[in-house]
Amino acid sequence: MGAPMSRLTKIILWLIASFAALFAVAAIAFFLFFDPNDFREDIAKAVEESTGRELTIEGEVSLHLFPWLAVEIGHTRLGNAPGFGGEPFAEFDRAQLSVRLFPLLLRQEVTVGTAELDALRLNFEVNKNGLDNWSDLVTAEEGPDTAEGTSGGGSIDISGVDIRDASIRYVDKQTGDSYVLTDVNFGIGRVSADGDAVPAKGSLRFDFQPMAYSGEMSVDTAVTFDQDAGTVSFGNSSLEGLVEGLVSSTTSLNFETAGIDVQVDEQIVDMQPIRVAVLGIDIEAQLEPFSFAGAIEPAGKIQVAEFSPRSLMHLFDVEAPETADPVVLSRLMVDADIKVGETAIQLTNVDIKLDDSTFTGSLAVPQSSTGSYRVELVGDAIDLNRYMEPAAEAAGNGAAESAPTELPSELIRPLKARGSLKIASVVLGDLQLEQVELGLNVADGRMRIHPITAGLYGGSYSGDVRIDVAGSEPVLTLDEKVQGVDLASLALAMFEQENITGSMNGNFALTGRGNDLTDIQRSLAGNMSFELKDGTYEGMDIWYELRRARALLKEETPPEPVLPAKTTFSSVTATGVVTDGIMRNNDLVADLPFMQLTGKGNVDIPQGTVDYDLRARVYKKPEALEGATQEEIDDFTKTVIPLKITGSLTSPKVRPDVEELLRQRVEEEIEEKLKDKLKDLFN
Repeated sequence: MGAPMSRLTKIILWLIASFAALFAVAAIAFFLFFDPNDFREDIAKAVEESTGRELTIEGEVSLHLFPWLAVEIGHTRLGNAPGFGGEPFAEFDRAQLSVRLFPLLLRQEVTVGTAELDALRLNFEVNKNGLDNWSDLVTAEEGPDTAEGTSGGGSIDISGVDIRDASIRYVDKQTGDSYVLTDVNFGIGRVSADGDAVPAKGSLRFDFQPMAYSGEMSVDTAVTFDQDAGTVSFGNSSLEGLVEGLVSSTTSLNFETAGIDVQVDEQIVDMQPIRVAVLGIDIEAQLEPFSFAGAIEPAGKIQVAEFSPRSLMHLFDVEAPETADPVVLSRLMVDADIKVGETAIQLTNVDIKLDDSTFTGSLAVPQSSTGSYRVELVGDAIDLNRYMEPAAEAAGNGAAESAPTELPSELIRPLKARGSLKIASVVLGDLQLEQVELGLNVADGRMRIHPITAGLYGGSYSGDVRIDVAGSEPVLTLDEKVQGVDLASLALAMFEQENITGSMNGNFALTGRGNDLTDIQRSLAGNMSFELKDGTYEGMDIWYELRRARALLKEETPPEPVLPAKTTFSSVTATGVVTDGIMRNNDLVADLPFMQLTGKGNVDIPQGTVDYDLRARVYKKPEALEGATQEEIDDFTKTVIPLKITGSLTSPKVRPDVEELLRQRVEEEIEEKLKDKLKDLFN
């Protein structure tokens, strides 16, 4: 909008000059002792020939001679450009300009009284084809530069300018944007060649669409005109207002600066440091000089003083999330280099402090709803658990159930964003991640976090996470891999278990549907595989359970357990297909120092339970169990022993399958009796 606004400034100045020309014509008519009203049609015709626009002077034209040469014009309209409808491009109810006669005639001193303009209405428009209704006027008024040599010998003194009840309307039918200013009132004090500061005050109402911002503003400043230098300077300036649409309630806006210098010929603005206070946030900025000849793109440094994001959420009627640590989201501050472009606000050399974390990098905030956010940040450390919902608290004899964690569908659907994030240390859930790196791409209701890499307990994690909320039902897709993860650290972190060692490799390709994580878990489908290597599981001694089951079947005294109970394994592998949240596996193989386990079963992921049928084959005497008899070893090595694993994933129960053992025992006895009968028959 920068270039159009520059042209708008030119046309506004042209209109003022045109009105001044009308005053001059009326003054000449006065000197000729003619009623200026007799020349309204001639003036209108001259304007139409020059601009192609119809000029209608409906009001009276009045002239006064002493002590001021004064011209007053009533209701006047300037027609619109062809193809832009019948609404006037510009009109006013009343205008008055007066000049002290004798200083002008005798000393070439221009002493102007207070210029008055009532109910000015300007309508700027861009049609659907991109054509505007003011460029023809700018072209019409352009001509030879006659400014040179006009300054010598004379001076100018204006008592003031008083604009009352004006309105300005800008509509872009290509974009649907509209900017409307109403109730515009502006007054400026005496302007003279001595260069003194001139007080100026104004007020207006505004309505900006489609942002749906509206409100009222007032300005208070002091203006200094330097004709020789071609500059206009604004001294200590303040702007105060009330804005609706930023948040649900009306909010105040305050702007302050020590000075603004405008180099008119070079079309450059140079501002002193500015301070903006809005929504409880204090912003200080130091802008570099910028041009307003085309698109306005100021740049400089910005500092956002520490504020509370929780308080800001409250202003937007957004309920601040209940967090495990109630202190978080209370401190945020930003330092950055800033450049405001036509399409986006660019932030570089960003330094963000959020609570106890620090991030550096760059950000880009789009200037329109169709634009895309850009994020490139590097952080030191963050504990995400502090920002999660608090854990369910005990209530009565049971535990209070927390509400299911919902996917942020309403946030993702309108969002467009790309970027990357690197954090040296992240605590997420029960996991401690190091050197986390992730890429982000969000558009059209689809979010992809890829690539994701992180160090995880001596190993690595990599992943590709997709969330699709474009359809009627959100879809979560996971493609994840872990490599060389230390089981002891992982189990302690996730399950507070200290009974397993070794390393883990795993691959998980899963898809789930639903609005929350509970529904997604119940609908999970895909494939999983894992491998455990060189570890020990404490609290369970498979060899002892086998010996005890044998003793019970043989009606012998069970052996004494070897404490602490543990099972050592060299590897455990399994692959599975997941349907409706349940992984079904039929190829589990576990290699122990003295036996091999094979089996099949299910893992209920939402419930966190296991149900497995295993077969144990002993292939040599365990060195650690010197107490085992040779008879025991013989019994175990000549048959396959069935086992059951049931219970929770964190505390599974392993026991011999007694029913299967009894069945095998009966079958063996029947087989032996059959052999004896056959032997008797043939002997």
